[in-house]
Amino acid sequence: MAQGGGYVPGRHKIDDYGEGGFRFADMSHRGSIVATPKGVQALELTKAGEIDAATLDLALAVPVDLLIVGTGPDLLPLPAALRAKIRAAGAGCETMATGVAVHTYNMLLDDNRLVAAILIAV
Repeated sequence: MAQGGGYVPGRHKIDDYGEGGFRFADMSHRGSIVATPKGVQALELTKAGEIDAATLDLALAVPVDLLIVGTGPDLLPLPAALRAKIRAAGAGCETMATGVAVHTYNMLLDDNRLVAAILIAV
């Protein structure tokens, strides 16, 4: 199951990452997260291969133009079925290593773009 315990409402830049977690909204979280225009939520994922349709449902619950997927320390592609689900939701998708994904997500937030991110902790 993708969903974790914590949820912080609102759009938040990722202030820092590493050591198995993320800093955002003046707090820290150990583990992976999904960030959407509505809020940031914990994910019970430890590697990109665990991303499934339920994870995408969390990320795409609010319409977005682009979904950024940070796949951990290395770039890993999403399976074709998951990419098709993202396209069917009307969103684009970019996969990249988590560090680059955090930078890209923050930059798109600064540009006030409708973006979501699934970020695997590193």
